[in-house]
Amino acid sequence: MSRRLYELAHCRAGDKGDTSILSLIAYRAEDYPLLVERVTVDAVARHLRGIVAGEIRRYEMPKLGALQFVCERALNGGVTTSLALDAHGKSLSYALLEMTI
Repeated sequence: MSRRLYELAHCRAGDKGDTSILSLIAYRAEDYPLLVERVTVDAVARHLRGIVAGEIRRYEMPKLGALQFVCERALNGGVTTSLALDAHGKSLSYALLEMTI
C-alpha cells in the first residue's frame, strides 16, 4: 500500500547558507520504523532531484520519532545570494511530504 509522507508525518525546514535542513517527524510512534526503512537518503535524493544539487545526509532521532535530512547545495547559493522565490527553502518541507512510500 502506497502512502504519501504527509499522511504519516509533518516536516519542518531550516537553512544555513546553501544548506537546507528538513526534519521529518512521525505523527505516531508506531509509524517511525516505516519512515526509517523507506525514507532513505537515496529515496529523498530521487524525490528532490533537480532541487538538491549536493550531498544529502540523514540523522535518526528515535526518541523524537524524527529523521533529519541535511541537504547541501539546495538553496541556489543561499538566502543572501539567491534570486529564488523561496530563498529559505521552506517549500522543500512540503515537497518532501509529497513523496510516496
